[in-house]
Amino acid sequence: MRNSAAGGAGDTPADGWSLVVPLKPLARAKSRLAPVAAGGLRPRLALAFAEDTVAAALACAAVRDVAVVTDDPAAAAALAALGARIVPDAPGGGLNAALAHGARTVRAARPDAAVAALNADLPALRPLELGRVLAVAGTFPRAFLADAAEMGTTFLSAIPGAELEPAFGGASRRRHLSSGAVEIRLAEVDSVRRDVDTGEDLAAALALGVGPRTAARWVGAAG
Repeated sequence: MRNSAAGGAGDTPADGWSLVVPLKPLARAKSRLAPVAAGGLRPRLALAFAEDTVAAALACAAVRDVAVVTDDPAAAAALAALGARIVPDAPGGGLNAALAHGARTVRAARPDAAVAALNADLPALRPLELGRVLAVAGTFPRAFLADAAEMGTTFLSAIPGAELEPAFGGASRRRHLSSGAVEIRLAEVDSVRRDVDTGEDLAAALALGVGPRTAARWVGAAG
């Protein structure tokens, strides 16, 4: 496949990776989950997804820090309590503008940072699987991981000296390939690819094994 990498030993930047995680206001998040998460459950699940994503990312040995780009005060407080840095969504221009802003903010303080964008809706994320993805990403200027549907993107990286150039949303896998980013092709990193937009996605994530906050919210709602 053009612009693809199966991976090898890989590299970890000496100072570790800075991850940028975007999160829209919870009241508007995860609208496609409404059929299975009515009322106030949907925003609570969106926050739980983000909390489990950030907690797992911070537990990854290759990760130095996590910057969450959000204007939601409740989410900001909860994710800061986990150890994330909160970056206000100053551009207010949507997902890719938020990611580019987050990467610039990280590099304003640490110009040689290796940065990676990571979806906020990866509730089954495993630190070791994320570490494997980051190891391969470190061998290319820019690299990305497609989502489980092979259409979107859950992860995009840029080593020091390379711009992130995010093009998330919809059929972003094709756009990231066209931009010159290398597609990471690894087996057994399902937790890094399993984002949750629909009820079917949530069922698949639950089957993988979600983090404790998502599990508690979902079981509590079912009970």
